[in-house]
Amino acid sequence: MTVISILDHAAVLVFALTGALVASRAQLDLIGFGFFACLTGLGGGTLRDLLLDRTPIWIDSPTYLAVACGAAILVFFTAHMLESRYRAILWLDAAALGVAVAAGAGVAQAMGQPGTIILVMGVATGCAGGLMRDVVANEVPLVLKQGELYVTCALVGSLALLFAPIVGASVASLLCACLTFALRAGSLVWGWSMPTYKPRPPRQD
Repeated sequence: MTVISILDHAAVLVFALTGALVASRAQLDLIGFGFFACLTGLGGGTLRDLLLDRTPIWIDSPTYLAVACGAAILVFFTAHMLESRYRAILWLDAAALGVAVAAGAGVAQAMGQPGTIILVMGVATGCAGGLMRDVVANEVPLVLKQGELYVTCALVGSLALLFAPIVGASVASLLCACLTFALRAGSLVWGWSMPTYKPRPPRQD
């Protein structure tokens, strides 16, 4: 297995866990767990592959579906053991974000895409699955939560892949995943955020 394949499998697994945990909070049946796990785990990679005119990963290799479904079954029988499922979702999502951004940007980089496409694919792969999960669950998407870093983490992390020709693709992917996760973790623990827009009353001329 290549580094990108390993990253893709890891991203599918961890994102699928978050999707199944959302299903547990909604008290769905096992099929509902599988639906949310597959939607969340495979959504970002599918969007990336379609945009890059590639066969989606789960069609090219059914093992990705097996990983997502396995995560759904695992959570279905163990979610009740967690003290706070929402807290688990936040931290698993942060870990999945880092891995998925590295996988998405890595695929674009391996295809020889320009820097702007590498950045966009990293953001799309990292954010799309979680966004789909939260929208379908009728929750405020984590990507849109005010006062938290999310897309910024994916964008900054993707920048590490631009240094792949210098440090090597594997090292750049590791840096990407670690930087993305570190920024997201900092937002969760210390409240790191970007300045937000504050409306002002219109001028009276």
